Amino acid sequence: MSKSYFECQLVAFSTITYKEVRRFLRIWIQTLLPTPITILLYFLIFGSFLGPRLGSVGHVSYIMFMTPGLIMFAVINNSFSNVVSSFFGAKFQRNIEELLVSPVEPLVILLGFVAGGVLRGLLVGGIVLMMTQLMLGYHVASYGLSFTIAFLTALFFSLAGLLNALFANKFDDISIIPTFVLTPMIYLGGVFYDANSLPVSFRWLIYFNPLYYMINGFRAAFIGHSDTSIEVCLFLLTIASLFLLILNTYLLKKRKNF
Repeated sequence: MSKSYFECQLVAFSTITYKEVRRFLRIWIQTLLPTPITILLYFLIFGSFLGPRLGSVGHVSYIMFMTPGLIMFAVINNSFSNVVSSFFGAKFQRNIEELLVSPVEPLVILLGFVAGGVLRGLLVGGIVLMMTQLMLGYHVASYGLSFTIAFLTALFFSLAGLLNALFANKFDDISIIPTFVLTPMIYLGGVFYDANSLPVSFRWLIYFNPLYYMINGFRAAFIGHSDTSIEVCLFLLTIASLFLLILNTYLLKKRKNF
């Protein structure tokens, strides 16, 4: 293939990514601020009011135990919601059809939308990180591993948001997964409690929740120890992201549900 072909794909990717980033930055009050404000309330209620009564979890205070889970909460929700709303909007307005009939490869279109979701997820997660550091003044065990897990998590949920948008037929369909699937899985994924504190009869429910391994893998990189190994977390995120990448690319090429 000629050099101009790859330049065309690169220009298309950068244009879609720029459009996605500009979209959520233009309405930053609606896209970037709500999650940090919500998490600030979690800190006030669970950390300041209830935290001293709950004591410590392992070797850290309860509020410090809760911090990595809340950062992941921000990354997951924002990366998913950005892609599902943006792609379905393009699909609803028939804009996506113009891209699909253009010389731009479906994989490039997919990566452009996903890049916007990843950047928003990481940006909001970074805001929450800075906010919590100003409040608590802690030291992150490994910034490199923490960023890697956060990036892979944002990538996975951006791809999941795209899959949701591909199958959605009306605006109600893009709120079903976040409301009835994603939110319960986050709250049952160990954000606010240690799995070892649960009764044995209920503990198996946590182990079947994939978000438990993501959140606790990030917690292990963040505070230095957790119930889940970092290797398991990285393996699951990599395999799951590759699977969704292949599946979404196939569906875009076949133009399923358009």
